[in-house]
Amino acid sequence: MSPSSVRRTLLSCAIAATLVTGGCAVGEDGSGSGQAGKPASANGPSWCGSKQVSLGLADGFGDNNWRKVTTAEAKAEVAQCPSVSSFTYTDGQGNTQKAISDIQGLVAKGTQAIVVFPDAGQAVLPALRSAHKAGVVTVPYRVNPGGTPGQDYDTFVSTNFEQAGVLWANWLVKALNGKGKVLNLGGPPANSQSLDEYKGMESVLKDHPDIQFVGTTPYEVTNWDAAQTQKVITAALAKNPEIDAITTDFGAALASSFSAFAQAGRKIPAIATEDANQLACNWQQQKDAGSAFPLFTVSSQNAMSRLAIQVAVAKATGGVVPQSTVYPQSPFEDSITGQPHPVTCDKELPSDAFVSSSLSKTDQIAALK
Repeated sequence: MSPSSVRRTLLSCAIAATLVTGGCAVGEDGSGSGQAGKPASANGPSWCGSKQVSLGLADGFGDNNWRKVTTAEAKAEVAQCPSVSSFTYTDGQGNTQKAISDIQGLVAKGTQAIVVFPDAGQAVLPALRSAHKAGVVTVPYRVNPGGTPGQDYDTFVSTNFEQAGVLWANWLVKALNGKGKVLNLGGPPANSQSLDEYKGMESVLKDHPDIQFVGTTPYEVTNWDAAQTQKVITAALAKNPEIDAITTDFGAALASSFSAFAQAGRKIPAIATEDANQLACNWQQQKDAGSAFPLFTVSSQNAMSRLAIQVAVAKATGGVVPQSTVYPQSPFEDSITGQPHPVTCDKELPSDAFVSSSLSKTDQIAALK
């Protein structure tokens, strides 16, 4: 299957099922009922209502390839709604206090709807609550900030990270033949994504006692940063004579650390992670050199930001609110079975791109410059 076909397949299977508000999506309770609203135009998306609003996207950390592509996905979605009169993006730069100040600043300037990637989790909850109480439509997504929807913010747009962990663990059982040592890498300390992925893996691996985690659990902290990931990998290789598999929620950062294995005289182990073009291309290079390693990925979900935009804009403009606020987890590549896709290196895209992204190649290249 060609890389462009891979993207079209993912787009039709995941985005149509979740982002489109008519007929495809189902509610968290399975009812399929959405919230009523009126689109601005019969030709426009149903989530874009007629009321003019200003919109902000407050990112807790924006300076890696995943965030750049995810932000570009969000901006592309905003561009579909003429009712968004202005759009402001802020980057918390991994600094919790700046992330909080960014949210407060958007409220102070009169922004009417805010989408927030709350990297710092519950530390930003007071700022979300303050924005919500000020009458701003407030929609955190992906990382759980705690609190209660409807009370501390309008809606939390989520994904089931435990399911990603289940998918990884089920694949590990097959790839390792039920026995081996696993190093688990995660993002910042105490972030809900990495914690939930670990829970999902544990729910499967508890029945496979010969597969054990090494290193710090629930995960080794990498802050989703390539340089920090390489430091963690180097230290783990020195401490652990046996690492049969690695699980991580940022495959691009792990791919940047492959040199550490060569320096340690170790083979790259089985890897379960999120997709990344660099990872796929490095896998292809290893395969061509006769050193292929087992690889399984789930979609990197860059398009999840589109759902968060839709929810916030619909609520603020009077549009039709999407029927589900849960973005689905989905397998993407499997080097063993080739299903649903084989490992896919797209040489027309930069190494730091994501084949699973719904952006066009041109737009993704522009986002990564």
